[in-house]
Amino acid sequence: MKLIVTGGAGFIGSAFVRLLLSTPGPYEITVLDKLTYAGNPDNLAPVASDPRYKFVQADIADAVAVNAVVDEVQPDAIVHFAAESHVDRSILSPEPVVQTNIFGTFTLLEAARRAGVKRFLHVSTDEVYGSIPEPHEADENYPLIASSPYSASKAGSDLLALSYWTTYKMPVMVTRASNNYGPYQFPEKLIPLMIANALEGKTLPVYGDGQQIRDWLYVDDHCRAILAVLEKGRAGEVYNIGGSRALPNLEVVQRIIAATGLDESSIRYVTDRPGHDRRYALTSDKLTRETGWAPQMEFEAGLAATIDWYRTNTRWIERVRTGAYREYYDQNYENR
Repeated sequence: MKLIVTGGAGFIGSAFVRLLLSTPGPYEITVLDKLTYAGNPDNLAPVASDPRYKFVQADIADAVAVNAVVDEVQPDAIVHFAAESHVDRSILSPEPVVQTNIFGTFTLLEAARRAGVKRFLHVSTDEVYGSIPEPHEADENYPLIASSPYSASKAGSDLLALSYWTTYKMPVMVTRASNNYGPYQFPEKLIPLMIANALEGKTLPVYGDGQQIRDWLYVDDHCRAILAVLEKGRAGEVYNIGGSRALPNLEVVQRIIAATGLDESSIRYVTDRPGHDRRYALTSDKLTRETGWAPQMEFEAGLAATIDWYRTNTRWIERVRTGAYREYYDQNYENR
């Protein structure tokens, strides 16, 4: 089975590629990645010598480049991870999320439709549902109530992808996952940022009162779910993917503090993010019912494994923290 994996040098995309190539199997994978700040070839180093793997650097919004790759590979399926995926960055500069997440998805859909690709899996987020009041959980029919330019762009790309099934009967599927964590995650999201700062003895910036609730999903569990949808999912359907472990952000930070030997005086409360969703919650019952998938990694074990990975891969952290990252960090945290 020949796959094009967009955004395959990013955190979740690279984990998916490593998963598929970790054992002998029927997959030939072409990674298509622009290599923005979050796309890192080091994430794919474990599979770089695998003859089933190929890398192409290109922008998914570049129709000429995308069509050339699709024509060359003639893929059976496209798994679409590529996105500008950080809420804070979308607030500081909304244009890139619209260009990549909406127009880039359109470019891929058109290329796939022209080539008759048999499966198109669009990877999205639970953030499209907005803040969920207790005690409710979002299923796949829950209204889309985006709160940030990022989540709005993902909601728009979800609807665009699904329209290709309704209009053209192109076999599109959409997955919406809760907050991912694990090795190789760029240190701007909550868990890797807090781990990296804690290991360096820096302060830990926490938005508002830290009581925003997120459901945590280990990245390898997410990737197994995506594979299950790719193999067993129904065209035109949406599948939620949750970790079944909801915690306030502050409790997650406190667990990292305890595991790294700091104390809570290292926490620095900063002005909350504009439009910050208070609670994410979703149900994965449909996915489990149709594919048999269930999360395997307990949060405590997953967090410990993630901390250990960052502790033993300090050079990876140093390499991804460029001058541009420092400038973003100062702008987003120091000035709050």
